[in-house]
Amino acid sequence: MRILCTVLHPTSGTATVAGHDVAAEPGLVRQNIGFLSASTAIYDRMSAWEMVEYFGRLYGLDSERLSQRMEFVFTTLQMNDFRDLLGAKMSTGMRQKVSIARAIVHDPPVLIFDEPTAGLDVLVARAVLENIARLRELGKCILFSTHIMREVEKLCDRVAIVARGKIRACGTLAELRAQHRQDDLEELFFSLVA
Repeated sequence: MRILCTVLHPTSGTATVAGHDVAAEPGLVRQNIGFLSASTAIYDRMSAWEMVEYFGRLYGLDSERLSQRMEFVFTTLQMNDFRDLLGAKMSTGMRQKVSIARAIVHDPPVLIFDEPTAGLDVLVARAVLENIARLRELGKCILFSTHIMREVEKLCDRVAIVARGKIRACGTLAELRAQHRQDDLEELFFSLVA
């Protein structure tokens, strides 16, 4: 995940995101992705609106486009009721919504979510998953990493099971279940990574 986000340089092989090589064109890759992990920090002294605006400016959005995107994102993610709340006063769910908003403010075609529900309570995790499903419905390409197979079953069209840096299986849920003769995705996962 970190290689695809250009945080780490690959030691071998190649990877492209939105048609751009992660090693040769990291700036173009970053323009075309939004990234969210479970450990994304929020600035305590900035409001939700200020934080998302700050990231929009970092992505180079002009004032008019940024204003349009922010209104759309805050409405889509149902964030208008806490848009002026400082990060220090936000709940965990609010913080995660702000993290999603700053990842999508520049309207990237590819979104990378690395364990986005790790450590969240059930209600907050559900809200995060609903927002990711909304983004999927908007036509975004979403790379979603999780160890929670129920999330995979709800959100994913194609699944790759990775263990020790190697892809152990890849396909649709139906293909994987048929190929491995296992209906329970969690059991299928364990049989491939154990």
